[in-house]
Amino acid sequence: MKPANILVVGTGAVGSFYGGKLSVAGANVSALVRSDYEYLKENGIKIKSINGDFVFKPDEVVQKVDNYSKTPDYIIVSTKVIPGINVEEIIRPKVGKNTAIVLIQNGIDIEEPVAKAFPENEIISCLAFIGVSKTGPGQINHQEYGRIVIGKYPKGKSEKVEKLQEMFNASDVPCIIDENIVTARWKKLIWNAPFNPVSVIGGGVTTDVIINNSESLKLVKNIMNEVIDLANIYGHNLPKNLVDENIALTVKMKPYKTSMLLDYENNRRLEVEAILGNAVRLARKKNFPVPNLEAIYALLLLLTENNR
Repeated sequence: MKPANILVVGTGAVGSFYGGKLSVAGANVSALVRSDYEYLKENGIKIKSINGDFVFKPDEVVQKVDNYSKTPDYIIVSTKVIPGINVEEIIRPKVGKNTAIVLIQNGIDIEEPVAKAFPENEIISCLAFIGVSKTGPGQINHQEYGRIVIGKYPKGKSEKVEKLQEMFNASDVPCIIDENIVTARWKKLIWNAPFNPVSVIGGGVTTDVIINNSESLKLVKNIMNEVIDLANIYGHNLPKNLVDENIALTVKMKPYKTSMLLDYENNRRLEVEAILGNAVRLARKKNFPVPNLEAIYALLLLLTENNR
């Protein structure tokens, strides 16, 4: 079978790791990069992993999408979901008739702008459950987990989804297909909505500090319950026991700095809108009260706007 041509847009920690793994599986994986261009072109990306170190040497390294020589079977978008990154315009020159657009990004309600921009193309939404960080130019550290959940947006599966699953599994990345991928996004938000912002607002604290303080743990649970109730207003039928399940999983984790905290410590823009703002706006559409979500959203906006 002919190897898939894949273009990764966003070679931070997540994009580099999963792009590198797809390369290991035999795909022709190229990278669109903003920084570290010369280093990546010469040396590739060195990935230190709990499952074995490897080097990802992209097929092509380009600074402009127009310079990519092929029409990709998949475009993997792994950029942060932040204002100022117009994914639709970045990828448009290389979106072919049969190109699937793969979004490995955080947050809720993030697929719709891409789906509207490319109504004839398949959108594959993905959720990465991984502890991974960029430690320097072309240097990635994979510390924990690594599985990925994928599905056709807004629901179902397809031949392209199944082929992507096969490639991930072939590279020892546990990958499952969820035919209700939007519901799966809400499930992930149950953890992301409290732990990401609280880790920043709390003064740069790790997950263990948050859950070992009775008041912050209470806040976390309140936010989780609001996310579940809001998801259910939109028809996703999430059970309340997901709160205890998420807390139990966090207790088992090694002390962990959230991706939002790492961004904050490195003076990068935070995914405030994708993780909190979109959820708050969905609540307001239904006149549904989410006081804890609104409070941390407001506080995080103040913090980020005054620290730019």
